This record gives sequence, structure tokens and C-alpha cells, in this order.
Amino acid sequence: MPPLRAIASDELEMAGVGPAMTRLRMQVQRIGPHFRTVVISGEAGTGKELVARALHRRSPGAAGPFVHYRIRKPSEGGSDRSMTAASFADIDSMVTMAQGGTLFFDRMGEMPLQAQTQLLRALRRQDGSQNGLAASRKVDLRMIASTREDLKVLASAGQFLQELYQRLAMVEIALPPLRERREDIPYLAMLLFDRFVLQFEKDVRQVGESAMKRLEAHLWPGNVRELESVLRQSILQCEGTVLEADDLPQLEETNNKEEPTMVDALGTARLQDVVEQHVLRVLKSCAGNKLRAAEILGISRSTLYRMLEARAYADGATTLSRSLREVKEERYTR
Repeated sequence: MPPLRAIASDELEMAGVGPAMTRLRMQVQRIGPHFRTVVISGEAGTGKELVARALHRRSPGAAGPFVHYRIRKPSEGGSDRSMTAASFADIDSMVTMAQGGTLFFDRMGEMPLQAQTQLLRALRRQDGSQNGLAASRKVDLRMIASTREDLKVLASAGQFLQELYQRLAMVEIALPPLRERREDIPYLAMLLFDRFVLQFEKDVRQVGESAMKRLEAHLWPGNVRELESVLRQSILQCEGTVLEADDLPQLEETNNKEEPTMVDALGTARLQDVVEQHVLRVLKSCAGNKLRAAEILGISRSTLYRMLEARAYADGATTLSRSLREVKEERYTR
């Protein structure tokens, strides 16, 4: 076994050997020196913050601050610097804090409309376009927004300011989920294996073939973050010198049987019906747990509730509404 080495944090940010990550690295390399605003979209655990930091390091403001604000609801709590509707009172102070560097908004799709308006004003001042007059104070910073939701769809639905979306999304980067780049799983697994063996000072020398097969077969709804958690836990508890399948937690495997495609199954169904059926399938797989379903769907829980409520109001007791009741009944009768 070759000697282990320390894995730098930036080595995992865009790690992978497949075409998707190759394109992403080229995109970040190309955009980094020139961007002013970027939107990074992707499911939970795909590495949006890591890509944001990679952009910052490649920008002219690399020597300046990287100010990270996570947008969260007041009910979520948390001790890290975060923004709610109340704490968004002074957007200008955040812009000042990030002067000469990068201001990163995490979970932009959940930003309250009032805060969106204040941020839009700050962006107008930044380029001197407010009221067609020159800005009294030019601001030197870059802004990055990450989202698990489609901001364009939210803007079309009136839940996100159209002008703010257009200003932020001058460049858009979409991060693929891990299940769509399975060729990267062994490579990522070995990087993480090296990291945790060194961190925990374990005498685990390799990943066994059975363990690797299980890692490659898993669905990874939590993406790279879930892979990291699984390997951390498994290596910490491993008692032998080889990480075997029995050392891994229970992992759901993909169904390799050939199944009818969505088009075959639904024919010429309306897009709305296709979306509803997909939402229902995910909810059933999560036993009615809306928080977990929202994470897998890549949307916020509030957006999932709005989708369900909008359909219920549209035509009353729809198939989806009835099915949701069935999911609840099934959950409580288990």
C-alpha cells in the first residue's frame, strides 16, 4: 500500500475523473478571474460552498474576505452567522464586510422578499444604475448565491424578484448529483479514505472489494456529503486492516432491473402530472417525511408545501391529495 498523504480541503471541492467534473473545473478556471455575480445550483451535499470558495480563490479578490451568510428560518436556530427576515435589516453592512472580496449567500431560494429588495438595491448601487445616476460609492466585491431550488422558476412564480435573479444569474453553474457521476465514486472514496485514516490514526490499509461494490451501488441521495459521513463513521469503527462491506452502515442499492422509462410509463402526460407523480414517489420512499423528501428533490420544505397546496386548491381532492393521505395512513399503521 502506498504511503498515505494529507488531503487538502480544496482537493475535494471538484474532485472526480468523469466528464462532468472535468467540465466543472474548466468552467471555474475560466469564470474565476472575471465574474461579478454567480448562481450555483445543486442538491444538498453536492459541494456548492466548496465551488464558491474555489471561485473566490481564483478571483481578483482572493486576498480579500470570503463572507458566508447562510439564509435560515428563525425556527432553525443555529449559532453560525445566518440571516433571517429580521436580521436582514442592513444589507449594506454585509456588503461593507465583504469589500474587496466575495459575499456568498447560501440557500438563496429561501431569502425573504423584503431582504431580496434590499439586496437588489445594493446591487443597483454597485453598478451605479439606480435612477440612472452614477453611484455615490462604488463597491468592489463579487457575489455568489447557492440554491437547491430553480431561481428562474421561483422568479416566474413571483416568489423571487425577477430583476434580482437576472442580476445574480449572469453566470450559472449547475452541480450534478453523485448518482449522475458514478464513475467518480471510487476516486472520491479513496480520497476520503486517506483523509480519515490519517485523521483517526487507524491501521486500516485498504478498502475491500465488497465495500467498494456497495459504495458504487448506493443511491447517494445526500451526495458527496453523505459519502463523507459514511466513510468517516465506517473507518472510525473499523477494527481490521481492511474496510469491508460489513463495516459500512446499511445502504440502499440501486435497482439494476430494466424498468420502463418515464416517457413509456406516462406517455403524453402533462408536465404538471409528471412532476406530481415524481413528488409522490419520493414522498412514499420517505414514508411521508416531507423534510427528507424536499432534500432529495433539491427544494426547500416550504416550496414542497407550496406545490402541494397549489395543487390542492386547483382542483380539490386530486389524486395527489388522496395519495398523500394514503402515505400518511401507511406511515402511522406501520
